Amino acid sequence: MSETMTYAAAFQRAMADEMERDETIFVLGTDLYVRGGHFAQVKGLGERFGRARVRDTPISEAAMVAAGVGSAMHGMRPVVDLNFADFAMGAMDEIVNQAAKMRYMFGARVPLVIRGSSGVGLFAAQHTNSVESWFAATPGLVVATPATPADAGGLLVQALRGDDPVIFLMHKRLSSVRGEVDVPIQPIPFGQARIAREGSDVTLISYSFTVRQALDAAEAVAEDGISVEVVDLRTVAPLDRDTINESVRKTGRVVLLSDAPTVGSVLSEVAAGIQEAVLDYLDAPIVRLGGRHAPIPHSPPLFEALVPSLDGVSDALRDIVGVTV
Repeated sequence: MSETMTYAAAFQRAMADEMERDETIFVLGTDLYVRGGHFAQVKGLGERFGRARVRDTPISEAAMVAAGVGSAMHGMRPVVDLNFADFAMGAMDEIVNQAAKMRYMFGARVPLVIRGSSGVGLFAAQHTNSVESWFAATPGLVVATPATPADAGGLLVQALRGDDPVIFLMHKRLSSVRGEVDVPIQPIPFGQARIAREGSDVTLISYSFTVRQALDAAEAVAEDGISVEVVDLRTVAPLDRDTINESVRKTGRVVLLSDAPTVGSVLSEVAAGIQEAVLDYLDAPIVRLGGRHAPIPHSPPLFEALVPSLDGVSDALRDIVGVTV
């Protein structure tokens, strides 16, 4: 059976179901018990599960994550909710030097989920960064980037049933997006990309919010006779290189899309992997479409100039297959 729900509601549903199933799961962070977080991602869980399992903390990301790491190593399954993923900067030692390394150093399980709203939005420079490439480059961390309500739920269930730390990045521009979610929500394995649209002329690879833009662009250029295959990565660590390479072998052309800056990006890593594995199948150079290497402005016109536009993505698809309009 499926239900229509928002991206945020799918996360809520998965959290609630897993908290009912497993009493070791609890969530901690700021503004959670009453408010339900800045994006209503855990709204209602405080009243349902009580203050022992929905814990409001002081504003110290280092303390939140340190408490999460310690409790995870001692039999609990904490979810540390940072609200904005940008705030992870205050806990980088705890995330990168502690959580990510405990299994390697001591053989310890660290079943910890660190959730944050990420991606470019109209929240200005300090609340709207794309942090996925930082954590994707850190051995020991899974980085989940769901693009749909179904994936927000399914990837969370997978995270809550695993034994390793997961950075769970929910794009802030997706919170109210609605979609069909199968219930009860089943786990979606990490490192398993989704073919969001099948095509034969060009592969368009994306993740998180820009998957929606990719699908819109694919629909737009279909009127010009261009068949676009859209690949949704779902997780950027691990990457599903098999699905990526299989699609490239089929189409021979690749456009990569994200709203994160392209410098040092996930797109760069995907492009390098394609070049190493399936270069001989490419009929054109790989195209990367990402945000400009600049702080995010609060001005809407400047914001729109910073990130790829639907027209820009559509034009790139036309250019790579040699179609003019």
